[in-house]
Amino acid sequence: MTTVTKDVVIIGGGHNGLVAATYLAKAGKSVVILEANEEIGGATASVRAFPEFDAHLSRYSYLVALLPDQIVSDLGLNFVTMPRTVSSYTPDLNGAGLYISRQWDQTTADSFASIPDGEADAAAWQQFYGEVAKFAERIAPYMLQPLKSRSELKAAIGLPEIWNYLVEAPIGEIINARFKSDLVKGVVLTDALIGTHASADDLLANICFLYHLIGNGTGEWKVPKGGMGALVKELERVARAAGVEIRTNSKVTSIKSNADSVTATIENGDQFVASHLLSNAAPQVLAKLRNKPKPASLSGAQFKINMLLKKMPRLKSGIAPELAFAGTFHISEKFSQLETSYQESKAGKLPACFPSEMYCHTLSDPSILSPELQAAGYQTLTLFGLHTPAELFDADNEATKATALAGFIAELDKYLVDPVSQIIARNSDGSPCIEAKTPLDLEEAISLPRGNIFHSDLTFPFREEGDSRRWGVETDDPRIFICGAGAQRGGGVSGIPGHNAAMAVLGK
Repeated sequence: MTTVTKDVVIIGGGHNGLVAATYLAKAGKSVVILEANEEIGGATASVRAFPEFDAHLSRYSYLVALLPDQIVSDLGLNFVTMPRTVSSYTPDLNGAGLYISRQWDQTTADSFASIPDGEADAAAWQQFYGEVAKFAERIAPYMLQPLKSRSELKAAIGLPEIWNYLVEAPIGEIINARFKSDLVKGVVLTDALIGTHASADDLLANICFLYHLIGNGTGEWKVPKGGMGALVKELERVARAAGVEIRTNSKVTSIKSNADSVTATIENGDQFVASHLLSNAAPQVLAKLRNKPKPASLSGAQFKINMLLKKMPRLKSGIAPELAFAGTFHISEKFSQLETSYQESKAGKLPACFPSEMYCHTLSDPSILSPELQAAGYQTLTLFGLHTPAELFDADNEATKATALAGFIAELDKYLVDPVSQIIARNSDGSPCIEAKTPLDLEEAISLPRGNIFHSDLTFPFREEGDSRRWGVETDDPRIFICGAGAQRGGGVSGIPGHNAAMAVLGK
């Protein structure tokens, strides 16, 4: 057994841990990251999911929206993200569909005009998202500053009407007040639901919506060139260049602290003593390591599917696949379908219509495929199923996973000329190149409690009156901070909690 002394010990080598470590090392602190797995990256790692094919998929997270330009600049990251010209496409079983470009154009206007109540909703769409964009631009800078109270942030933003419908009233109220089409309402609502088991009448949906729309002041979701693994490699590069020590295969088994220091012990008995400890793990994991009661949290509710296809499927609506799958492809996500699916899953049943959304990374960035696969026309599809909480899989994870996988694929097939089974790539033994992950699988693979991709319940990016926390990363121990998604302002691939935890250690 050996004892290592550092200024700061960080548990977990995910992107937030790497961000925090680099800020601290650049400030002159000695830092060690203890990562339990063989490789760093956590939920942002890229993997060769299907070993017979040279395709490196971002297995758990796949787009970047919340990573502030300030962090990229501060750390000197040489990391490329590519904008998506297509925002979304939502097919309807009647053979039509709604196409929305990233920037409003005539094609988008024509698409709105082709659906019932579309022209009125087109005007409402532009007004609503114009207001949201104004709100995002004003709130974004505060994500990297000490927490303001609710009243302080509301006054600083200065948009009381928008604040009211985004923060104070359930998001479903403004959606139903502004829009007429069930399909359009559903497209708006989806941003409030990814990873969150909530109704449009729950404020939890508001928080999710806010995080999806305020990223970097624009809310734009961008494609990481080379996949999420490219971000991890670049974060590792700058961390090591700053002097950060990274130890893999170093699972922490206990954390003890006193008035002078914090000690983290790993499986082989080695101890790491520091003046501060940052946890990139979920708050529930941190509590267990400290032998403290675990905080309660909602379960995760997303079902993840990764696929490798021999070609893009054609759609019954007739739209070119290169357009339909270049943005977010919504599957059975009308407002009424989403609300019904929530009630069904809340009652303990898999949703009848299996609502989900999907994206083709390789249309924007083919570099995750080998030149041979690119030349042959192979593509990847990543699907996020909604309203599939962990509780649905508790009795028999594998059997329920198989049922859900079949259901999500069957729902997708309703909109396709080419069924997935006919165009899926296959291994040499004939098995399809498709993998599915339930919330329980996420807990097992990357220690997300109950599969919650946000680690714990999302919270608004402000503190309530009387809350004395400065950065939203504090724990009950002044030497221990949360630097992962479980911090206030922590959700998404953002680096924000990593930055804020580093600032807390530095006394900013």
